Amino acid sequence: MDTSYSNRIQEQSGVRPLSTVIKTLAVLDVLAASARGMKLPEIAAAMELSRPTAYQRLLTLIDAGWVEQDQEMRYRLSMHACRFAGAALEQADLGTRVQPVLEALVAKVKEAASVAILDRGLPFIVSRVDSDSLLRAEQKIGTTMSLGGSASGRILTAFADETTLARLRQGGEEFASEEILTDARVNGYAISSGYTHSGVIAIAAPIFDLKGKCFATLSLVMPETRFDLETFKRPLLEAASEITSIQQGKHR
Repeated sequence: MDTSYSNRIQEQSGVRPLSTVIKTLAVLDVLAASARGMKLPEIAAAMELSRPTAYQRLLTLIDAGWVEQDQEMRYRLSMHACRFAGAALEQADLGTRVQPVLEALVAKVKEAASVAILDRGLPFIVSRVDSDSLLRAEQKIGTTMSLGGSASGRILTAFADETTLARLRQGGEEFASEEILTDARVNGYAISSGYTHSGVIAIAAPIFDLKGKCFATLSLVMPETRFDLETFKRPLLEAASEITSIQQGKHR
């Protein structure tokens, strides 16, 4: 949860969140950041906890159905998380109605497409369709990106309202230059710096909600050797506009 928002709620209600719950749920973030299951010592070290404390939190999450152990006694997220991820996408209207647009875009340009939103101050991939190309950029659902270097980060910053910008500044993440952000607003798209993933480049466009707020991005990502702005710009902008129309109830 955004800490500034949480603090405002506390001030208004006089009720504080349960710190034990927050600390236990933090284990899920550690497991989600790993490409494979983790042993107890690894989790304890990553969270700077004693093994008994880490084990107690894991046991709590196992009992709740969020975590399980594999045959090698590694702890991993259970498939229970998929249910909530799917529900979150549907509630944000980024579920089944948007997927066909991504699939059509990928079929047209033969490159991978992703939808990203802001999560804890960083762009976070929530939906993705891969291309059939053998040489492609690997970015999974759940991948986070930088605000300043990624195409999605630049769009989410360039089109952010003042409240969102203030929250992002509090997070301490570096922004792209004002020149780059101005160009993004004028052009309606942004291109990644190419520094965060060497040899990979992305182009992103904004997605707007019913109130005209940019809450997500649509991006294409590919090896730099295949990037051609004029080839990808129009299909991307058209697809982003179609998703915006879906979000705003204009698409039939």
